[in-house]
Amino acid sequence: MSLPLIAILCTTMLATSFLSGIFGMAGGMILIGVLLAIMPLPEAMALHAVTQMASNGWRALLWLKYVMWRSVGAYLVGAAIAMTLWSLTKYVPSKALALLLLGVTPFMVRLMPAGLKPDPDSAPQGVIYGIICTTLLLLTGVAGPLLDTFFLGGGSDRREKIATKGICQLFGHGAKLVYFGGVIDAAASVDPIVAGIAITATVIGTTAASGVLNRMTDAQFRSWSNRIITAVSGYFVIYGGYVLAVSAVK
Repeated sequence: MSLPLIAILCTTMLATSFLSGIFGMAGGMILIGVLLAIMPLPEAMALHAVTQMASNGWRALLWLKYVMWRSVGAYLVGAAIAMTLWSLTKYVPSKALALLLLGVTPFMVRLMPAGLKPDPDSAPQGVIYGIICTTLLLLTGVAGPLLDTFFLGGGSDRREKIATKGICQLFGHGAKLVYFGGVIDAAASVDPIVAGIAITATVIGTTAASGVLNRMTDAQFRSWSNRIITAVSGYFVIYGGYVLAVSAVK
């Protein structure tokens, strides 16, 4: 990989990890878009998994005392179920379907009856969201705004949401690394030098963001998170619809 390309990746990873360090979202989706534009899919997915494991793992470590371990346990049960099932099928959806899935699911969650609203304190919901979000991770590379919508529910504060989601994403992207680096394409690999640079940039960006998160109120966190989810989900729906229309014309 050339030096200019490494510089672009490093800058992108710093910026996206800073964004994710504040809200726990959006950065990974932007990064996977950049990686897919410059690398083959299996390699892009593998490198994305490494950087996101570093980003989420470091973010969880920074806020470790706030992790809601019961929620993590339920989520990981669901993640294990999804990983097992999809490893057996090796299904890969079309790009249009993947985009539409990412975009529509958060809006569907918002339309649920009050009794079924997302609650990360609920073990059954944790298992269900673990299955769905890990499925999205394995099929599209990111869990999308759905996971963020889930963790915005309940009565936990912003640090508990960020820390717990970080642990869940650490294992989720680990599953993705195994899936794309072993189950789908055993030849997919990550350059150790590029991986080292990516991890360093990710840790720096995540650490810098912790100060901003500390100064933010729970109300501000929830408000801005909902706006970001709506914007990103809307983009996925529009883009997915466009890709579907283009493919139908062909």
